[in-house]
Parts: sequence; C-alpha cells; structure tokens
Amino acid sequence: MADVFALPESGNREREAHAAKLREFELRRKIRQVVVPTDDGKVRQLLRQLGEPVTLFGEREMERRERLKRIIAQRDGEVELDLPTTEQLLSEEVAVQKELFYTEGPDELRAARLALARFSLVRAKGRLLGAKRRREDPDALPVAADNQATAAAAVRTIVQQSSELGDTRPISHCQFSPDGSSLAACGWGGALALWSVPACTKRWTAPVPAEGPRLTGVAWHPAATHRSHSEAAVNLASAASDGVARLYSGRGEFLRSLEGHTDRLARLDFHPLGRHLATASFDMTWRLWDIETGVSLLEQEGHSRAVYAVAFHPDGSLVGSAGLDAYGRIWDCRTGRSVLLLEGHVKQLLAIDFSPNGYHLATGSEDHTAKVWDLRKRGCLYTIPAHTSLLSSVRWERTEGHYLLTAGYDCVAKIWNARNFSLLKALAGHEGKIMGADVSPTGSHLIATVSYDRTIKMWAPEELPTLA
Repeated sequence: MADVFALPESGNREREAHAAKLREFELRRKIRQVVVPTDDGKVRQLLRQLGEPVTLFGEREMERRERLKRIIAQRDGEVELDLPTTEQLLSEEVAVQKELFYTEGPDELRAARLALARFSLVRAKGRLLGAKRRREDPDALPVAADNQATAAAAVRTIVQQSSELGDTRPISHCQFSPDGSSLAACGWGGALALWSVPACTKRWTAPVPAEGPRLTGVAWHPAATHRSHSEAAVNLASAASDGVARLYSGRGEFLRSLEGHTDRLARLDFHPLGRHLATASFDMTWRLWDIETGVSLLEQEGHSRAVYAVAFHPDGSLVGSAGLDAYGRIWDCRTGRSVLLLEGHVKQLLAIDFSPNGYHLATGSEDHTAKVWDLRKRGCLYTIPAHTSLLSSVRWERTEGHYLLTAGYDCVAKIWNARNFSLLKALAGHEGKIMGADVSPTGSHLIATVSYDRTIKMWAPEELPTLA
C-alpha cells in the first residue's frame, strides 16, 4: 500500500492563494460582462431591490455603479433583475434632454465676450494660415521631423541642474514667466516667491496674507516681463484655500483680491488677452474675472463635483475645465456653451493643458493615466499609462508641443514624445510626491518641479541654458 503524505502548511497556503486569485480573475471577467444603467437613480433602485445599502459613506456615483456590478457578478444566477441591454443604454443617452438654457449675464460679460471673440479670431486665423503654408511647403514636413528629433535628443540628456529648499511647508505649484527668466512658486505655507532661472536663487517673497491660507496655484500674466507691460501692473495671480485669488505686481506687491467663490480654490489661469483670469474651485464652479475691476463676469456651473483645474486655448477661444467628477469640459469663451465633454477617465481629473498646435489637449487623472485628446476628432487620441500614482500636472512643451511633461505622486516626472507617446526621459530625484511642474516657454527644455518634500528642482540638458 502506497504511503500518503500530507502537504506542508505552506503548500496549502500557496494553493489557497492561487485559487483565490483565480476566483478574483473570474469575478472580474463577469463584472466586465455586466451591463448596468448609467443613471444614478436607477443604480440606487437596483441596489434597493437586491437588499443592499443604497449608498455608502463617501461613495461617489461611479463607485456606486461599480459596487452594483460586483454584487450582480457575485450573485450570478441567483437574482433576476430587469437589466438594460447595451442598445437600451445607448438609446437612453441619445434621449437625454438637449434643450438649451440661458442665464442672463451682466453687460460686462457681453463686452468681455466680444473682446475675446475679436482677439481669438485673429489668433486662430494666423494659426490656420501658418498650418496651411506648412502643408503646402514640401520642405516643411522634413523640417518639422528634424525639429522633433532634435528636441527628443535634447530631452534624453536632461539632468538635475539645481535643487533648493523653497518653503517650510510643501510647495504646491510653480510656473515659468513668459520670457523664461523667472519661476514663481507657491505652497502650503502661504508664501508666493519668485526664483531666478536657472540658478534657482530667491528674488523676492510676497507678503503672506493675514489669514495664512494655503496657496494652491500660481499663474503669470501673458504680458508679464514684456517691455510694454508695467512692473507695477498685474503680473502674477495666486489661488488660495480660503477661496480668494490674489493679484500681485512684478515686485511682489499685493494689488487686489478676487472674492466670490464659496469654497477653496485649486488652479487658475490667465486668458491670453491678458484682461481676464479663470479660477477653479471646490464649490463645483469656475469663474471668469476682470482683473482691472475685480468683477466676477461669469460663474460657470457644469461639473457635479469640485473643479480642480482650468486652462485656456492658445487662441483664447476655448477654456478647458478638469473636474473631480472624472470629466473634462471644453467651453467656448465667446458664447459660454459647453462644446465638448471629455469622457474616459475613471477617476477624478487633476490637470489639463492645451498643446501649442491648437488641436491637442492633455488631461491627467487620479487613475494614473494621462489622456491626449484630438479636438478635431472630438475624442481621445491616446491613453498614456504614465505613473503608478495620481497625476498632479500635465504640461506641453511650449513652443511647438514636441513633448508632454507629466508629474505624479510617485515622486517622478516623465517626458513623453508627442509623435508616438513613447517615454523619452524619467526625472527622479524628489523624496516626496511632485505637486507641480512646468516647462520653460523659451524652447531651452528647462523643466521645474516642486514637491511635498519642500524643494524646487531645475532640470535641463547637460549643457545648462544661458538665461539670466
């Protein structure tokens, strides 16, 4: 009679772990096959039919829908629900009410939209004429390919050039000046500071507000550092956790506060015309301000959760908003209409940026991916599995859009080729999550990153750019 030997306890554990993984894979396969309504009210109704909690503490709509799918997959064959087919869901989406609603606005908004229309049409005409000339020029395509290859080769040689302790608390955001000679950075300590480039020496620190709020975003006026723009005029703007945006001169003097939001601010951006500022807020709106009068011209709703970032199109015709509802929206600045919904991320959006070419747009999300959208096709062009944690920043190379910079909470910034979205360079060096990043507008491939570790780091090709 053959002897029977019992398997060691470690072998049993491994077998059980393997079986658990197989069950999880099978469950995920079933979840993918389950079709449930997209309407949150119907999702709640089905959960009630199953005897499950209608909602859990802190649960969002998309999380509730995923919970329903998992429950149905786990009870495969045990419950009978009147679930919709894919065709029914599509017909429901088509049947969504498309009636337009108009809200009366002030005369200042009408005047602002007329000014934005005149400005953006001229810029758009110039951009399109330039694109037409390049298309008809037989030498343009090889030159563009050579420029792309040169930029990619330069980016591959980028190394860390300097690192400075920028604040006593985490630094939340940074942006290069329009001429690339300075870097503005702000942080949780409430201080807005100006740093030289590329030496990274502090030039000045703006007075900290008496309330001492965290600063969450900084933006440069598009004409700042230009000879025609006075240093005493508005050069910089900051967003704060007290819901107030503040305007500063080129010397760091406080000029005016923009008050109106009912919750904390996140990012902000100047319109290319230079007269208006957009602010994103956790009150689920973004606002358009007249920086000369301090008047709120527009309070734009449209997101179901907080709005985290806003960015203007290079022509000034469009503005993009990124929301914590996992959607991005493109708005026409001249009419106020939402012209495109960016749907595809599965978690909240935290960053958005337009390419200089005028038709590409990038978004960064908590789902660890960056998506590149083509406005001409009104859809997603490519999804980059960029990081192992959420993305805090996405920024295009500012001259021709040769590459895309992404930064995340995995403590790494990465540079991606804009032609095929392959990885060109990973910038590792921070000891904490990267909270902001920017690319110099001069074409020198100089990059700045700011981090939870309170440092500002400058990255550039091994041959340091010669800037003041």
